[in-house]
Amino acid sequence: MSAAETDPTPSPLPIRSSSLKPCNANKEHDSEEDKLESATRPHPKPVLPKCKLRLICNNLDHEGSSIFFSNINPAVSLSQAVDAVLSILYQPTKTNKHIPPTRSVSLTLRSMGGVAYTTGSDIDDDHKEIHFSLDYIKDIASERQQQEIQGVLVHEMVHCWQWNGLGTCPGGLIEGIADFVRLKAGLSPPHWKKEAGGEWDAGYQHTGYFLEWIEESFGEGSVRKINATLQNKKYVEEEFWQRLFQKNVGELWAEYSNTLPKPKERDENTKADIDEEMKAHESNSVT
Repeated sequence: MSAAETDPTPSPLPIRSSSLKPCNANKEHDSEEDKLESATRPHPKPVLPKCKLRLICNNLDHEGSSIFFSNINPAVSLSQAVDAVLSILYQPTKTNKHIPPTRSVSLTLRSMGGVAYTTGSDIDDDHKEIHFSLDYIKDIASERQQQEIQGVLVHEMVHCWQWNGLGTCPGGLIEGIADFVRLKAGLSPPHWKKEAGGEWDAGYQHTGYFLEWIEESFGEGSVRKINATLQNKKYVEEEFWQRLFQKNVGELWAEYSNTLPKPKERDENTKADIDEEMKAHESNSVT
């Protein structure tokens, strides 16, 4: 390099235009946009919980097993039973903490007396077991097999998901809620009937129809409230019903009973129905 040569003069840095804003100038504006987008963006609706479903059949050679699998798809039927129970007894929330934390339900088909029963498993009470009698299934009339099996599954599934007043709820109310759900699911058998008299907590359909009347009289969701009230408190009969319906259960039962025909009236109605059927039959028989 010659002595006459000098270092090149560096080019000047570009001048920032005064129209340009600092990079954080829109920070507040962007934050508001984010909030608006978050508020308007569709969020997933709360959903009811699911649980693991299992099936155990202790004797595939049993006639009841053949009838069961001929009428029932276990995966579909058990899922439908869970959905029916949860949709009738609960409404979903973000946490679903108001729903029992049942983690699994195992259906065991086996030869035994009775119809079915539900219990907590040996693991812990969050794992439930439904035991269903193959002998009972074997004796179901052919035209009733599918409906009766599904009805029993729904009834027993209620016991996997209902509250029990910390173990103090009367058994009749527990069973009545189960049959109320079966009734609401459209799975009541033809021999069920509403009956006046007796005790309100006789259980099963006797109490189930009483709960149906409460639901109709005090509004949809009344039985859901009964179940919810049994979540964290012990059952004390007088205050329980007063708190929910401002009446004691005896008054409610009397009102319900008054809506039903008395035994004599039922007999007369039955006789009138029979007479009418006989007249219709005789009329149709005339050539």
